Amino acid sequence: MNTNKTCSCCSVSRTDISQTNHSIAPSDYWGGKIRFKDKMVYISGGDFLMGTDDEEGFPSDREGPVRNVKVEPFYIDNHTVTNKEFKQFVEETNYQTVAEKFGWSFVFHEFLTLEQLNNEKQLQNVPWWYAVRDAFWYQPEGSGSTIEQRLDHPVLHVSWHDANTFCEWAGKRLPTEIEWEFAARGGLEQKKYPWGDELTPDEKHYCNIWQGKFPQYNSKEDGYLGTAPAKSFPPNNYGLYNMSGNVWEWCSDWFNKDIEHSTQKSMRGGSYLCHKSYCNRYRVAARSSNTMDSSSGNIGFRCVSDV
Repeated sequence: MNTNKTCSCCSVSRTDISQTNHSIAPSDYWGGKIRFKDKMVYISGGDFLMGTDDEEGFPSDREGPVRNVKVEPFYIDNHTVTNKEFKQFVEETNYQTVAEKFGWSFVFHEFLTLEQLNNEKQLQNVPWWYAVRDAFWYQPEGSGSTIEQRLDHPVLHVSWHDANTFCEWAGKRLPTEIEWEFAARGGLEQKKYPWGDELTPDEKHYCNIWQGKFPQYNSKEDGYLGTAPAKSFPPNNYGLYNMSGNVWEWCSDWFNKDIEHSTQKSMRGGSYLCHKSYCNRYRVAARSSNTMDSSSGNIGFRCVSDV
C-alpha cells in the first residue's frame, strides 16, 4: 500500500517561504445574481460510495475507508473558471489577488527563463518550484508573460481566498469534497478515474498529466506541457471536463477536520504535474491540501450552487 505522505510535486505552500501573512478583508463583491449560469450542470444527488481502499491510495491522506454518503442535488460548473471569466471579475470589482499582495507566486521550473532561474528563489526541498516575483493570474510565468493566448485555459495563481471571493461575486460557492467527488465519478461506482479504471483506454488520453520522468522530462504525449484549455479531453458522464489533471481545484472543506485550528483547505483532481511515480493524485478519490493564502501555477477552481 502506498505510504507517500506529501504531494510537493504538485502542491507547494507559502509556508515553505517565511513571509508575513496578509490579512484578508471580508468580501464586498456579492453580486446578487448567478453569473456564467449556462456552464452549470444539474446534479440530482443520491447515495454513492466515497473514498477508496485501493492499494494505490494514500492512507495518510484519509482517502479511505470507503463509506456510503448521501448527496443533495446541486449545480456544478462543467469546467474550471477560465482566465476570461476571472478577467471579467477583476474588471468589474478591481479585485487584487493574494499573490499580487504578496508580490510573487510559485512557478514550475520548466516555464522560467534562464534569467529567472538564476535570480528567483528556488525551494530547496522541492527544487522544481521557484517563488517568482510578479507571477500573477494575468502573467502566469512572471513579468513578460501573458494570458492573451490562454483565455480559455484555467485561471492560475489563485488562493483559496481568491476562489471563494470569485464564487461569491458569481452567486455561487466552492464545492464540498463530497459534492466534488460525486460529480467527478459521473455515476460510475468505485472507479479510479472519471471514465473508468484504465488510465489510457484504447491508448487515448483522457486527462492532462505528466508523461515521462518527473521532473526532468515531460514527453507531452497528451499534447500539453502546462495547462490545457478548460474544456479539453472527453467529459465524464455528467458532462464535466478535466475532473482529473490539468489544475488542482479548491474545495470548501478543511483538509483535516479533526484538527481544531486547521489551516489547510482541501484540493481535488490533481494537475498537469501529477505522475504515477511521484504524485498519483489524479484519481477521483485522491486528496491534497494547501494553506488558504497559497497560490501556484497549477491551482485553479470551479464553482457550484445550491438548487
